[in-house]
Amino acid sequence: MVHLPQLIADLGLILGAAAITTLIFKRIKQPLVLGYILAGFLVGPHFSFIPTVSEEESISIWAEIGVIFLLFNLGLEFSFKKLIKVGGAASITAVVEVVFMLLFGFLSGKFLGWNTMDSIFLGGILSVSSTTIIIRAFDELGVKHKQFARLVFGVLIVEDLVAILLLVLLTTLAASQNFAGMEMLESILKLGFFLVLWFVSGIFLIPSLLKRVSRFMTDETMLILSLALCLAMVILATKAGFSPALGAFIMGSILAETVYAERIEHLTLSVKDLFAAVFFVSVGMLINPQVLVDYALPILVITVVTVGGKFLSSALGALLSGQPLKTSVQTGMSLAQIGEFSFIIATLGLSLKVTSDFLYPIAVAVSAITTFTTPYLIKASNSFHGALERNMPKSWIRLINNYSTSTQGITTTSDWKILLKAYGVNFFIQSVILIGIVVLVSRFVFPFALKHIESDLLAKIVVFALSMVLMAPFLWSLAAKRVEKRAYSHLWLNTQYSRGPLVALELIRLALAITFVAILLTSIFETTIAVIILTIVVVAVLSIFSSRLNGFYSRLENRFVSNLNARDNQMAAPIIPWESHLATMQVSANSPFSGHTLVELGIREKYGVNIAMIERGKKMIATPGKDERLFPYDKLTVIGTDEELAALKHLLETEENEDPQYDYRDNIQLHKLQLSSRSPLCNKSIRESSVREQTQGLLVAVEREGKRILNPDSSFILHEKDLIWIVGNRDKINSSFY
Repeated sequence: MVHLPQLIADLGLILGAAAITTLIFKRIKQPLVLGYILAGFLVGPHFSFIPTVSEEESISIWAEIGVIFLLFNLGLEFSFKKLIKVGGAASITAVVEVVFMLLFGFLSGKFLGWNTMDSIFLGGILSVSSTTIIIRAFDELGVKHKQFARLVFGVLIVEDLVAILLLVLLTTLAASQNFAGMEMLESILKLGFFLVLWFVSGIFLIPSLLKRVSRFMTDETMLILSLALCLAMVILATKAGFSPALGAFIMGSILAETVYAERIEHLTLSVKDLFAAVFFVSVGMLINPQVLVDYALPILVITVVTVGGKFLSSALGALLSGQPLKTSVQTGMSLAQIGEFSFIIATLGLSLKVTSDFLYPIAVAVSAITTFTTPYLIKASNSFHGALERNMPKSWIRLINNYSTSTQGITTTSDWKILLKAYGVNFFIQSVILIGIVVLVSRFVFPFALKHIESDLLAKIVVFALSMVLMAPFLWSLAAKRVEKRAYSHLWLNTQYSRGPLVALELIRLALAITFVAILLTSIFETTIAVIILTIVVVAVLSIFSSRLNGFYSRLENRFVSNLNARDNQMAAPIIPWESHLATMQVSANSPFSGHTLVELGIREKYGVNIAMIERGKKMIATPGKDERLFPYDKLTVIGTDEELAALKHLLETEENEDPQYDYRDNIQLHKLQLSSRSPLCNKSIRESSVREQTQGLLVAVEREGKRILNPDSSFILHEKDLIWIVGNRDKINSSFY
């Protein structure tokens, strides 16, 4: 008789239950995650009316694999490049929300009489909103083009990284069972170090690898290679003392910067869906209905804290970042739920055996309730804002509006600020790479050499020589590479008092480079004399071969930048006070605008919308002229308010484009300038300023003495202290006016 392993029978039972419940939930238009959780409850040990899973330990292994691939795909959607482009508004909003929700969760746990560890994990569970639920709700409600949606997406990107940080910190806290500040700081620094090291190394190596083997890349080989890279990083992260989920997330974020990101995401989607389903089913298996009954009051309290706390903290963060009241309210009501990362944090507490059994089902119950409330909250946010504005004191409304307007202004960026920022980035990145090389040499290469080379002195010399070959280009960049030459020259030639600090900066760079060499030497050699002699030799070698090192490092840097920018990830443009913003729409084949010129359509005059760029296949037409004609499937980058864009969208896109995808162009952006007396635009008309020619841009708005002027005439004279908004090529604007 053929014996069927119980693991296969259990997996069949799980997927069968998941298939039935998800079909039902798809039919009633509810999130599939809730269907998976219900399926897990039905096949779990607490529901005996149908067959149940026998080997729960084996299922936990499948669930762990599910978490890995779930985080891998989240990494593919995340991208560190997106994080850099998020901007201050989303970062401030996310940080304020996370800090307040950590505090609210902890205080709620203490109020309910829970122990300290349960309260801390509750704060972590409540601090992260659900990307999946929000994207689904935005799709269903058709609000992806709205201004607040861009801010919400930026907040979610920051929250993804915060969630990873929380996983590391909570693991450290659970292992030590104390609240030592130095230990927490060490964990954060360790995480930051490995994130930078892995990301820089990954961006340099992996896109180059994929490019070299691209001609062999069928869908099958791409899938296998992607999963192999994911699991390799999982192993590496585990060896470094981090969770497997972190490694999967990092590799996903590295691959997100390659030109193959969409293809990898598509190929791994079915793998992620399979194992994620097993993970969410395993979540449902741990739900004890008796616990839900016994803890009905805590579930209600935590649900109220989640919805109310997230609304208040997110809205407050948005206001502090300078967003208008309407955008802040809509953002707060969109983020009022918890989801997939909350399950992962709750699972972490159980696996580490530091949280009580009741916390997990409570988190699942709160997630289910807030999942249902999210679409209704988003839909009601506009009405709630109107009621709030009618009932708030007029002085408060005026104060918020003035603050929002004032935070949008851009002050002149000084040469010192530019230079110090560039030096800081250079110091940080080169230091991380050099520390990584020293750690690699001292822990692995040096012991290996001592074991396989008979003479210890020869082993030390070989290891030192090899290390210097690896470190030389990065030492040169740290000690001698000239960064931001333009700002440096301005400071050196135009301000005599700047020369002393500039010389000090150069000495600090040289001292740092020597310090890293000394650290390497002390890990290999014993005597101080040897360290001094070899340091002198190193400095001499760096000086003699500086030109070759310059060329070699430039090639490394160009390779890195080329890999990083191979895939153009677009993010939101800055927000202007009257709520106009950039969006992209596609001209449908049946659009009444198709085949007409811009002057015939009068889009700017009729709808108040400016067209910043037309994308036609591989052709980009920046700031198109009045005689440019629109054709079917042209992608238009436009600027306008939510209402103006909605009116235009109705005519541009017909039923064949029911679910248009909005994105925000990186090379064409809204840029703000504060005119000074030295500005080349000052006291000139818009026509005379040649903004269009210099920036491939369009001057769309001017604010003068608190008065806002949209779409100013070409004869309009620009004055000192005017705040102007230009839609155009970011690089050309920077080179023309900064």
